[in-house]
Amino acid sequence: MEYRKLGRTGLLVSPLCLGTMNFGPFTTEPDGHAIMDKAHELGLNFFDTANGYGRVFGEGVTEQIIGRWFALGGGRREKTVIATKVFGKMAEWPNGSKLSALHIRRACEASLKRLQTDHIDLYQMHHVDRNTPWEEIWQAMDQLVREGKVIYVGSSNFAGWHIAHANGVAAARHSMGLVCEQSLYHLNARMVELEVIPACQHLGLGLIPWSPLGGGLLGGVLKKQAAGRRAAEGMQSAIEKNRPKIEAYEAFCAQLGEDPADVALAWLLHNPVVSAPIIGPRTLDQLTGSMRAVDIKLSVESLKKLDEIFPGPGGAAPEAYAW
Repeated sequence: MEYRKLGRTGLLVSPLCLGTMNFGPFTTEPDGHAIMDKAHELGLNFFDTANGYGRVFGEGVTEQIIGRWFALGGGRREKTVIATKVFGKMAEWPNGSKLSALHIRRACEASLKRLQTDHIDLYQMHHVDRNTPWEEIWQAMDQLVREGKVIYVGSSNFAGWHIAHANGVAAARHSMGLVCEQSLYHLNARMVELEVIPACQHLGLGLIPWSPLGGGLLGGVLKKQAAGRRAAEGMQSAIEKNRPKIEAYEAFCAQLGEDPADVALAWLLHNPVVSAPIIGPRTLDQLTGSMRAVDIKLSVESLKKLDEIFPGPGGAAPEAYAW
């Protein structure tokens, strides 16, 4: 396993990040534990979750599943870089969500309890809070870092200017600021190439793409349809909207002799700003199947062909749309 640095930090993470959002709603706790054990066996050390995952309001079901797995011992916690998130509504009261210093503090304490650990390796803001000043946010985060409850701070779903502003305020406070951004990014969703990725490159943030397969659209969906595996109504609509591109993509993957899902992940890994795409396996087979992507080396010609099938915004702003 060739590990990558998380942005400008010295922290080494596996090139694929185990997403746990399915644990609870779609994957049972024993199966979730088996998937995490297998992930370690395969060399994956980077796991992502959130306090709102689990689809039971305010309970943090997925964090609890991970916490009970950590409690089994055997070096499970020590071998894991655990990332969780704060922002979503966790209580029916005015300060039960978003990024006030009060909520950040209480949400962190609750996540630590559910995860059965004394620290969170990467604490990510799940969304930008436009109504809370960055001085307040960094006051809360810096205090958690001083107390040893959080090691690194990251963002998710931030615009480029949010990242720049956040780290400008952090620099003025002599704190490290954001070390990574978790964004929607895949072959068919390349908007972040305009400003988010340039901001990450300039400020030394690692990019953690979520939904790297476009919700299944890039996972060989046409082949699965032909085999009689029906897609949900929303996916059917996405297929019809993107059918020419998906047909060309799956045909090209067949020429390469690779699974479409593996090519989609490999394409992301060719971008030096990407630290680790998040994979969200529901089963052990889905986990082990994803590992092929780490070994695929796409040629310059293959990367050019993928750009032709899925054109990006034209590069970074402003050159993408201006002289």
